[in-house]
Formats: sequence, structure tokens, C-alpha cells
Amino acid sequence: MSIDVETARRVAKLARIKVEDADLPALAQDFNRILGFVEQLNEVDVDGVEPMTSVTPMRLKRRQDGVTAGGMQDKILSNAPDAREGFFAVPKVVE
Repeated sequence: MSIDVETARRVAKLARIKVEDADLPALAQDFNRILGFVEQLNEVDVDGVEPMTSVTPMRLKRRQDGVTAGGMQDKILSNAPDAREGFFAVPKVVE
């Protein structure tokens, strides 16, 4: 797959990144390099390789899943800058 200037322009628009027209050829070239690297990764044989969460084998610490006392709503909401009707109140961010 090859990325041309028009595709780079469209990707920049979808990502809401302002890219000057003079910089679009370099951006398209960077995209092509990235896709080339991904194609190289696809050539690696990973059959039989277990997924990893870290490069060193380790087990995550776990806490016991138990019921707690709860009933601290007023104490927790006392730290909130704005609380209404027993909930945290936050500014609207989506219109």
C-alpha cells in the first residue's frame, strides 16, 4: 500500500492536524515508511509465541476481591469541587 499526498491530507484532516501543503509530501513519505515497517513486522513468524505483558516474567500483585463496608458517599463527595444529588458534577465537554 502506498500513501499519496491526497491520502496524507485526508489523514491529517481526520486527525484534526493542521499540515501545510508544502509539508504534505514529507508526511506521505513518513506514512509510507511506517507502513513499510509494519509490513516487515507482518513477515515475522509468531506461531507458538505466548503474548506478553512485560519483557520480564512477573506476576501482578492482586488484592483479595472482597466486600467492603462502603457507605462513605458523603465523605468521598466532600473532596469534590462540585457535587450534585449524590454524584460528582463535571463540566459538559460534548455538545
